[in-house]
Amino acid sequence: MSDILFFVGHGETLIFVMLIVASILALAVGMERTIVFRKNSSNKISRFAEQLIQLMRKRDIKTAADLVNQSGDNAYTRFARFSIDHVKEDTPGLPDLMSGKIIEEKIILEKRLTILNTLGNNAPFIGLLGTVLGVIKAFHGLGTLGSTGAEVVMRSISRALLATAAGLFIAIPVVMANNYFSKKVKIITQQMEILAKEFSASIRFTKQNTKKR
Repeated sequence: MSDILFFVGHGETLIFVMLIVASILALAVGMERTIVFRKNSSNKISRFAEQLIQLMRKRDIKTAADLVNQSGDNAYTRFARFSIDHVKEDTPGLPDLMSGKIIEEKIILEKRLTILNTLGNNAPFIGLLGTVLGVIKAFHGLGTLGSTGAEVVMRSISRALLATAAGLFIAIPVVMANNYFSKKVKIITQQMEILAKEFSASIRFTKQNTKKR
């Protein structure tokens, strides 16, 4: 029994160490993704997308290319530069190529979000495991010390419950952050799909006019 208690005691400590590491990792990923999404979803980027759409509707590819080159590096400009380059080269199957580029940018935006998803889903269970180990230790103490050790047992149980609280404290903001970032990914990819449709419409219009001439 003493061997079991030895592992239970060390397991409880390990749980708290894991929760601390999980919180640090979640914070690091959250800060890194915040920087990435701020770069890809600012008001300036929204205005860029609106201006680019207007230029594509006017079939002004040259001005659109200049606008892209002046707008820094983000998911929209990379997608627009890719599309404009292939429009200029009259590349066959451009709609499929643009769809592939959107998927590529989506993969970049979703990078490391699986870490947040994993931590958010599993932190409560890690904390619950710590609580179970702590309760086992507390009840063993109660059986050994009897009523004289009630104070010690209560302290052990409160520490055990702290593990569950810590797991929830980590999981709740992590899940909220993951949902927020996932929503941002969806918005950005939908806006790139709108741009893709504008490029496709511009190409069809240009080809129709060329045939008429």
